[in-house]
Amino acid sequence: MTVLVTGGAGYIGSHTVLAMAEAGESVVVVDNLSTGFSAFVPEGVPLFIGDAGDENLVEGVISAHDVKSIVHFAGSVVVPDSMRDPLAYYRNNTMTTRSLLNAAVKCGVNRFIFSSTAAVYGNPDQVPVPESAPTRPLSPYGFSKLMSEIMLHDVATAHGMSYVALRYFNVAGADPKARIGLATVGATHLLKIAVEAATGQRAKVDVFGTDYPTPDGSCIRDFIHVSDLAQAHRAALSYLRDGGQSATLNCGYGRGYSVLETIEAVRRVSGRNFAVQYAPRRPGDIMTMIADTTRIKSMLDWTPQYDNLETIARHALAWEEKLLRERHGELQHAASA
Repeated sequence: MTVLVTGGAGYIGSHTVLAMAEAGESVVVVDNLSTGFSAFVPEGVPLFIGDAGDENLVEGVISAHDVKSIVHFAGSVVVPDSMRDPLAYYRNNTMTTRSLLNAAVKCGVNRFIFSSTAAVYGNPDQVPVPESAPTRPLSPYGFSKLMSEIMLHDVATAHGMSYVALRYFNVAGADPKARIGLATVGATHLLKIAVEAATGQRAKVDVFGTDYPTPDGSCIRDFIHVSDLAQAHRAALSYLRDGGQSATLNCGYGRGYSVLETIEAVRRVSGRNFAVQYAPRRPGDIMTMIADTTRIKSMLDWTPQYDNLETIARHALAWEEKLLRERHGELQHAASA
């Protein structure tokens, strides 16, 4: 029973593929490598370089590898980019999901795990936010994911498919053994930016908005370690295999840290100071986003292992330092060649 992972060479996808491969799953990856890295796909896992929305490619992979389940990560994830270029997000996220679902239906794949986001909630009326909260996205990114969720629900109802939509809160950190991590150039994740500043790769960290009605004026986020999130996907797959009903689940820890607290955590674990510049609020940013995790804890066999901001920051820093060493080695090699 092979699992097809779209976007499996990307940040969250590669951690999930690694977790599945280590657990003995048969996994196959489709990724166009626009933000992913072939080196992040574990040895022995087939990688097909192409678009998850290419129905011919996907149907061929499903048929050749006897795929019974799909885990769909492939998509674009940067909120400010979606404000500037909404059509790209509706193409990469919504239209790709539509094509992938069409291929799944045609090939009889009846288990589907979807990479969604807390951005579907917009500014929530209550915090922690439950899955039953109104969905009022503030960005095309959030809307593109919400539209995909709606499609998935309708397709599942019409075709007897079972699914889990996982709404991620703020994903951060890296593999605890520093084998893989977030390597995308120009990444917009706060912890990534902060560890780049701590390692001298950025002159400063920009904080967008210090006038929010929060304890220190900055936005508050619920961070989840990427390896814990990977295990949540494994637990969701087990749940569906055991006959579980379709479900939409928040993925977070149920606690919030402000942007300024997060920066301080990176300063502590790195032992380095770095500049912080305060900037105005950005359109599309959400003030406070903390997950109500009651449902995922009650429905899935999932216990987080890295529920600690300093641990997340330490793993992110170790990965960043490894990237720097590798880059330095490549430069030395090029210089001596």
